[in-house]
Amino acid sequence: MCRDVIAERPLRVALVEELRYSVPFDWYAWLLTDPETEVGSAPLADVPELADLPRLIRCKYLTALNRWTTTAASVVTLQTADGSGPGDSLVWREVLAGYGVVDVASLVFRDAHGCWAWLDLWRSEAAGRFTQHEVARLKGLGAPVTEALRRAQGRTFNDAAPVPLRRGPVALILAPGLEVRAQTAETEQYLRALVPPDGAGRPVPAAAYNVAAQLLAVEAGVDDHPPSARVHLHGGVWLTLRAGRVDASGGPDQDIAVTIEPTSPAERRSLFARSHALSPRETMLLDQLVQGGDTRTMADALFVSEHTVQDHLKSIFAKTGARSRRVLLARLAGS
Repeated sequence: MCRDVIAERPLRVALVEELRYSVPFDWYAWLLTDPETEVGSAPLADVPELADLPRLIRCKYLTALNRWTTTAASVVTLQTADGSGPGDSLVWREVLAGYGVVDVASLVFRDAHGCWAWLDLWRSEAAGRFTQHEVARLKGLGAPVTEALRRAQGRTFNDAAPVPLRRGPVALILAPGLEVRAQTAETEQYLRALVPPDGAGRPVPAAAYNVAAQLLAVEAGVDDHPPSARVHLHGGVWLTLRAGRVDASGGPDQDIAVTIEPTSPAERRSLFARSHALSPRETMLLDQLVQGGDTRTMADALFVSEHTVQDHLKSIFAKTGARSRRVLLARLAGS
């Protein structure tokens, strides 16, 4: 499955269904993450009560228990949990117990270029706790799935990215408990594209919940990553979500504003480099290329020979599938 050329969402759907046969579970939450901020962006989940999603996300972000941003292992379970540090681990355990969950296997999909996703598998008492054999099997998923997810995100840059037509700002206002208080007129159409609802129901603003929950985690001292995330909309279009208090001086009782805007050229370029596994030097060369540098100019800027610049460019072309500087720049710009 991971070797197939397939978009990330159908890949995750297929993997979840296949996984049920070898490592059974009752519920799950699988979120793509921004590789730099590590904040969840594109969720795929089956939870006991959809109406409880804001509460579940809030509690997940506010605990240090097996947090994907800090765990050293690729797979950990609730029974081997490290709940040290800030965060209310007891509340998270109580939330899980309220659904009859006795164990959670947490997988982190990370490589040298960033954190690409995390997956929680929930088990009820009927299914029992995860065994060492099952944990070992889950660990085997790490490398191939991580690479497949990263490559799938990289392929989105092959498509054009027209600037979405907007008549006004796109934003949501969330209560401290992450309940939606209000949103601008155009917000719903973006949310429908980010997380398509079942039937005619209203879309669930899960991506907004995640960046808002990260803001709470930062304020609580649980994590220090910025409360923002880049998320793929469709085609070559990427959006950036950011969260902040409506009144910065108002404290934890103030509402939270989540904005949605087209990803900036610099943020898009950084994501492009990471998703195509470019080295730091290749990424620097990419920045020089965007600024209009020729081979000699880039060689001078990087203190290398022109021959070395050509070698780096060949490597970039091989990793991205772009056959010329023109095509490479077009993909970076989404044109």
